[in-house]
Amino acid sequence: MTKFVYMFNEGNSEMRDLLGGKGANLAEMTKIGLQVPFGFTISTHACNAYYDADRNIPAEVQNQVLESLSLLEERTGKRLGDPENPLLVSVRSGSVFSMPGMMDTILNLGMNDETVEGMAKLTNNPRFAYDSYRRFIQMFSNVVLDVDTFFFEQLLEETREEKGYHSDPELSADDWKEVIAGYKQIVKKHTRKAFPQDPKEQLYLSIQAVFDSWNNQRAIVYRRLNKIPSNLGTAVNIQSMVFGNMGNDSGTGVAFTRNPSTGENLLYGEYLINAQGEDVVAGIRTPQPIETLKVEMPEVFEQFAETCNVLEQHYKDLQDIEFTVERGKLFILQTRNGKRTAQAAIRIAVEMVGEGIISKSEALLRVDPDQLNQLLHRRIDENYQRTQLAKGLPASPGAATGSVIFDADEAELLAKEGKQVILVRPETTPDDIHGIVAAQAVVTTRGGMTSHAAVVARGMGKACICGCESLKIDLHAKEFHVGETTVKEGDIITIDGATGEVMLGEIPMIDPDLSEEFQQLLKWADEVRTLGIRTNADNPEDSKKAREFGAEGIGLCRTEHMFMDASRVPVVQEMILAETFDERQTALTKLLPVQQGDFEGILEAMQGFPVTIRLLDPPLHEFLPDKEELIIQTTKLKITNPDSEELKAKEQLLKKVRQLDEFNPMLGHRGCRLGMIYPEIYEMQVKAIFYAVANLADKGIETKPEIMIPLVGHVNELRQMRKLVTDCANLIKEETGKDFNYTVGTMIEVPRATLTADEIAEEADFFSFGTNDLTQTTFGYSRDDAEGKFLQAYIENKVLPENPFAVLDQEGVGKLVETGVKLGRQTKPELKTGICGEHGGEKSSIDFFYKAGLDYVSCSPYRVPIARLAAAQAAIRGERKSKQLQIQ
Repeated sequence: MTKFVYMFNEGNSEMRDLLGGKGANLAEMTKIGLQVPFGFTISTHACNAYYDADRNIPAEVQNQVLESLSLLEERTGKRLGDPENPLLVSVRSGSVFSMPGMMDTILNLGMNDETVEGMAKLTNNPRFAYDSYRRFIQMFSNVVLDVDTFFFEQLLEETREEKGYHSDPELSADDWKEVIAGYKQIVKKHTRKAFPQDPKEQLYLSIQAVFDSWNNQRAIVYRRLNKIPSNLGTAVNIQSMVFGNMGNDSGTGVAFTRNPSTGENLLYGEYLINAQGEDVVAGIRTPQPIETLKVEMPEVFEQFAETCNVLEQHYKDLQDIEFTVERGKLFILQTRNGKRTAQAAIRIAVEMVGEGIISKSEALLRVDPDQLNQLLHRRIDENYQRTQLAKGLPASPGAATGSVIFDADEAELLAKEGKQVILVRPETTPDDIHGIVAAQAVVTTRGGMTSHAAVVARGMGKACICGCESLKIDLHAKEFHVGETTVKEGDIITIDGATGEVMLGEIPMIDPDLSEEFQQLLKWADEVRTLGIRTNADNPEDSKKAREFGAEGIGLCRTEHMFMDASRVPVVQEMILAETFDERQTALTKLLPVQQGDFEGILEAMQGFPVTIRLLDPPLHEFLPDKEELIIQTTKLKITNPDSEELKAKEQLLKKVRQLDEFNPMLGHRGCRLGMIYPEIYEMQVKAIFYAVANLADKGIETKPEIMIPLVGHVNELRQMRKLVTDCANLIKEETGKDFNYTVGTMIEVPRATLTADEIAEEADFFSFGTNDLTQTTFGYSRDDAEGKFLQAYIENKVLPENPFAVLDQEGVGKLVETGVKLGRQTKPELKTGICGEHGGEKSSIDFFYKAGLDYVSCSPYRVPIARLAAAQAAIRGERKSKQLQIQ
């Protein structure tokens, strides 16, 4: 018989796939002797069995739930539904990976009209009992029966106003009875059924709701964003209740063992006296900082601090802990590895190495390379005189500017149109996740540093401000007020998530400073990685920035970008429009010193590191005006000024554009094909490179130029182009009297090149795989057309797992890369191989390139740190796998 249900003392942290993250941690905490309210976990296998049975809980699962419930009743001395001594439980979802999109928690399950009276007698606290019952009705009705919580909140607010109360704790037991009666009427009105009184019916309906939430829209969106498989299923955790709302010696809170925003090694979190956990997480009441617990309950605080230390040492990572204090006694409800900002992740990893908790390798694996993006971008210029409009809690660092939007759907819609928006809400719920994804930042008026908005924004690396109570939102009018100031939807604001400040208008931003911990982590990465990291740069400025970020050379210098400068375009057009060789040579003579200056700047900035310079690649028509625009201009001139010189020039230009026009420019007269037909263009570029090398040699500056011939598909193309480069080099050496070294290689961008790489390697000193074009030619996709027309639909409908232009298609394009490397090195074992597509800065692609045996990857300057870390992680994983294989 399949075991579907596990008591907490039957599991451990190694059973995450079966028990989910929460269940495994509850089991582990029970195992190490912490004060955890007892319970049981219904496994992820039960969830899959539920879906296999057409969304019915199988009888075998129901029987095991009843058996486990009996064990729980025996352990606690209470029974579910017993009016004299009722057992109350919480029901929580618990997938393998933490998923904010899953079902909300249900507390106090087991309460009904009879057990509420039993609770009142047992605790001698009727107010507490009826408060707990109304909470249960509201939660259960919203989460399980799908009755909007708005109706309950509205009735509660009306009751408070009617009785002149300002907060919930002021309501008496009799007041709560009135509210409960109203809540039941709401349920009857919206479900056409009475609120369920049978605790076992409540339990099974809740279990079913957890299973159903695995496939709700917000969970599906979250899984897609975070690449979580859809077949894992979710576990369900049933746990005996402890109560934080039994008076002023009780409370509940959420805390982190270190600051998840900055990484500082201090307890960080919040709690509420006389409250239940949902009050903290939902942001209904603004909580107190955890430090004040030291004053209000010193013994509890000391015990909690010690527990935090035990958990962090045990799990060897930042812990996110939920706790409840019941009448002065501390209970730990949950622990998990805490979400954190990139800044915090790096600081925590580096400091834990210093504290002897983890190794350097473990520290490197702890930081997600994608998180580094958060640290490599701008922040608000501190010298700017900012005018603060409002201030809330600094929930997630970073700065952002955008239009105010109050609705998640609207935020998503506007973001798709390319507009920058800031989502402003009273609080966010898992239903708002798509809006948070679309927004530049999030601002809420309620909730604290551990509310939904804060946790989700931090995980995504988005700036977030919570608990900004001075901001009064009018959702109906689509505006908010701060004192006398009104901000309407669409108005621009800037927020600083590091300070909690909200400001009107757009504010200047500056480049980030990178911390000592950041530099230390990357230094460790460089000690471990075997894959070289270069950059794609076309000018000295980008080259210098890449060197600051640790690039070890340039893997792609696109010379056509140098031609696109406004001052150079006329000369380039002169070259293209030339009717004879001599006319073209005249234009090229003008371009040569300009190109030489470009190459000198780049080679000097690279300080002796290799620079791979790709000769002109795109079709010539790209440097000419748009054909349709030219037709309009010539037509107007024929009418207004038919005899003008301007018309003659425009007509000549149009004639040339038509001559160069191609049906499919991506596969047309470009790359080495240009050099084959117009060798003088490539000669000019090569001479400019070698003149630059000779000049820098005079200054004592070392250079390592690598001449890359683009779009080679046949060895004869490279053979001819290599001879052109060699002849030019010999000419410049003789002319300048300087000797210099250089290499000649090719960019592998078409499938035929990978399949004949053994032949091409005879003429190549290096291969650089241009994975952007190789992806286009392998799939038969034009990138611009694919991304604009059908690629997103392919990804959403799971035709493709990822955008192949962002994440390498390992099964197709990857096989061609592997083939090219293998065949090339059969011919020339010392052949240097690298890649220079955008995949060079993407972590899973880098892992693949490491396994494929490449020498280096090249990426944009701001992705160099990401590549350095990802390359180190690939090396660590590779070494560990190698050791495992040796052991086997």
